[in-house]
Amino acid sequence: MTEEKNVVWEQYFSAPTGVRSRSINAENPTGEPGQAAQAASALGVGRKGRPAISLVAGATATLAEIDGPGVIRHIWMTVPDATSAGPWVLRDLVLRITWERAGSPAVEVPLGDFFCNGFGARTPVNSAAIVVASTGGMNCYFAMPFAEHAKVEIVNQHPGDVSGIYYQIDYTVGDELPAELARFHAQWRRSNGTTRPGEDHVILDGVEGSGQYVGTYIGLTALERYWWGEGETKFFIDDDTTFPSQTSTGLEDYAGGAWAFQDRLANDGPISPVLFSAPYSGYPYYSAEDTSGHSPFLRATPQSHGMYRWHLPDPVIFSAQLRVTLQQIGAWDHGHFERSDDISSVAYWYQTGLTPARSLDSAAERRPR
Repeated sequence: MTEEKNVVWEQYFSAPTGVRSRSINAENPTGEPGQAAQAASALGVGRKGRPAISLVAGATATLAEIDGPGVIRHIWMTVPDATSAGPWVLRDLVLRITWERAGSPAVEVPLGDFFCNGFGARTPVNSAAIVVASTGGMNCYFAMPFAEHAKVEIVNQHPGDVSGIYYQIDYTVGDELPAELARFHAQWRRSNGTTRPGEDHVILDGVEGSGQYVGTYIGLTALERYWWGEGETKFFIDDDTTFPSQTSTGLEDYAGGAWAFQDRLANDGPISPVLFSAPYSGYPYYSAEDTSGHSPFLRATPQSHGMYRWHLPDPVIFSAQLRVTLQQIGAWDHGHFERSDDISSVAYWYQTGLTPARSLDSAAERRPR
């Protein structure tokens, strides 16, 4: 028994040879050892002198630059969700991550959407990969390895300055990494009611190389009446052309739920969505009312729904290329019908090589309905 305990202790508590932990935040923007908490406050030197940063409209801040090899292991952030210039800070700020000094980032996603907080609105999320805790503490636990260099930036495309940007990036350096390294990517896309009936929303396309698809966040605003979630999520893997290798049976099924996320199917009473947030799938957000407080008029909005699915125990593995799409299909008493809704999505995946991030729509074009 003593020998077994020693083996466990060695595995989980001893320091890996040559690997050191670091963290970067506003108190230690370089992450260097012994360089944290030097700024002074009214309480004196090293007493919470620089806990956050501010970012003027149109500016980009470099949150971290790290020489490798290493692994980003945790990102925590919190920002205000509105300013006097407008309510959509979570959609207007952009998270950008670039690996190995590449000319284009591998991650370029609206900040809130990256953390499963689409629609410019806060919502709690309690999952294995993303946690958004009270009240707006956004955490990412996707491991992000890099061989030579990592750069993490935040871009302010909000119409006004944003103050109170708090962040911490926890990472290790000196990690022993494989020569054929798969790096983390994330991509945002939106079909803003612009697809033709029968045309699928594209979650991901243009990926070439080998890797693993590990997750999806979907934000859907229903632009038509009746049930909106009969569309199947399709994975076209490697040589797939007309038909995919993998598909779901419906959007709520893909997100781990069933029967339209509802507590009843009868038509003789109120029907309420049942929200949930689990380790690998969830439906944490529903709204049919504007809560931004930026208009004195009627507050009813089209129904908006946020959901996620992490393929961590069951990754979608590809060796040459990958394309992921989502059908837009509804249902009512007279059968299924084609729809055209407002769908935004984030795809999360690892791959060898690097796929440049797509150029984002302007902040005005990203505005939630």
